[in-house]
Amino acid sequence: MKLVSVAEMKAIEKEADANGLSYAQMMENAGQGLAEVIQELPIEDSDREVFALVGPGNNGGDALVALSHLAADGWQARAYLIKRTKDELAKRLEGAGGELLFADEDKNFQDLNAFIQTAAIVLDGVLGTGVKLPLKSDVANVLAEAQAILDEMDEAPFVVAVDCPSGIDCDTGEAAAESLPADLTVTMAAVKQGLLKLPAYELIGNLQVVDIGLPEDLPSLNSVTTEVAEEDMIAALLPERPLDSHKGTFGASLIVAGSVNYTGAALLAGRAAYRVGAGLVTMAVPSELHTALAGQFPEATWVLLPHELGVISEDAAEVLAKNLERATAILVGPGFGTEETTKDFLQNFFSGKTLSKKSTARVGFIQNESEEKKEANGEIPPVVLDADGLKLMAKIPNWHKLLPAPAVLTPHPGEMSALTGLSKEEIQNDRQKVASQFAKEWGHVVVLKGAFTVIASPDGRVTVIPVASPALARAGTGDVLAGLIVGLRAQGLEAFDAAVAGAWIHAQAGLYAADDLGTTASVLAGDVLNSVSDVLSDLE
Repeated sequence: MKLVSVAEMKAIEKEADANGLSYAQMMENAGQGLAEVIQELPIEDSDREVFALVGPGNNGGDALVALSHLAADGWQARAYLIKRTKDELAKRLEGAGGELLFADEDKNFQDLNAFIQTAAIVLDGVLGTGVKLPLKSDVANVLAEAQAILDEMDEAPFVVAVDCPSGIDCDTGEAAAESLPADLTVTMAAVKQGLLKLPAYELIGNLQVVDIGLPEDLPSLNSVTTEVAEEDMIAALLPERPLDSHKGTFGASLIVAGSVNYTGAALLAGRAAYRVGAGLVTMAVPSELHTALAGQFPEATWVLLPHELGVISEDAAEVLAKNLERATAILVGPGFGTEETTKDFLQNFFSGKTLSKKSTARVGFIQNESEEKKEANGEIPPVVLDADGLKLMAKIPNWHKLLPAPAVLTPHPGEMSALTGLSKEEIQNDRQKVASQFAKEWGHVVVLKGAFTVIASPDGRVTVIPVASPALARAGTGDVLAGLIVGLRAQGLEAFDAAVAGAWIHAQAGLYAADDLGTTASVLAGDVLNSVSDVLSDLE
């Protein structure tokens, strides 16, 4: 699904019209698609009554076309015309057996009240993408009254917004107080960017896109490189799992993670890599953590790293370099802490330097002091860099040039601030622009976490995850996300695809976990991890 600004959508429609797809035909296609969506809703035949609030613009026209199709199919269809005359589309509805009502003749909102009360479906087609806030009083009064009626009903009808809930700024996400919360928003051709911003997102319900017949080779459409992740897209990205598979078929994830204060980060990331389908997970952790972790994670193999007081030491670069041969992707950073010795480890490892220093209480982990420096054995596999690993790398000059490209970077806004020097406010004010700018500058895929996670590729592609939920606002959920991405990367997905698929699966798992528990407040990172299999099951 394309994600567009209002200006981009207008340009697309204008070009389509100039190339033979008329505005009238686009409206016809939109209305027919809207009617088909409504017909697929689980409504009993005896309850097929639809009541539409119809404004003067194009989305009002879409609603009238949909009503005409529904009336012809046996629905009781009524249009409540707001600042709209009895035009050809309204006459068409009458001819199909529908009924017209006029807001300016309904002085006490008696008709509005009566027909909302009996409808199974309420269509909101009052205002579209060209809205200017605040709303004018005549429209605002109708919407406010409809909202009050719906709020007072014990069993309210199912509300479907046409293109967007009326009163939403489809660029900024600003919403009028009178906007009707929808159960479903059926948007035309592409998702308008304001729908994936707060507070608008709280009003759209589920989101579905309908085709309006745009040519696939339309330049203005193809120039839009920002998409919204959705189920079919993710299902198409996941690797097949042949019956004659073995563990090598699905790659090997190497998880370099953990410190004495953040033991759980390593465990969550490793389990997530397995849960998303990796064939083998090897845990490279400070040796002090092995006893605590091994009993909880019998499926993993282990590389024990030198440490200083429970954090990975700079000497660990040599040990890790000698254990890359089997890895098809490597995750670095969860639970590291921010000690200087771990930063030195990262610099040594990614620059290809390995140190040969004598160390106490680490027999078997490093070479003898007399051995010379040596380069890492083999190439560093595809990298996912997360959490404290990002903070530490930010302290290293030209850090992004040390990473094999393209790596996947998974910062939250605070970590992105450390990497870029921008304030968190600057980052949050234009997340897509910031993620895209630095993905190009660094040459790596950026996963800017948070509400509506943004995944940006160095080649200009951007995908937004259409989820904002406090279920994911919990320590450890980022470790799960990093593990999912490295698990997919290990299975052979390209960096951008692995990041998109991992982020979408992660977001859906958060929603599933909240649904299972009945509240977002109780969701733990382990609950998100445990819901991954349910998400994958639904993708099959």
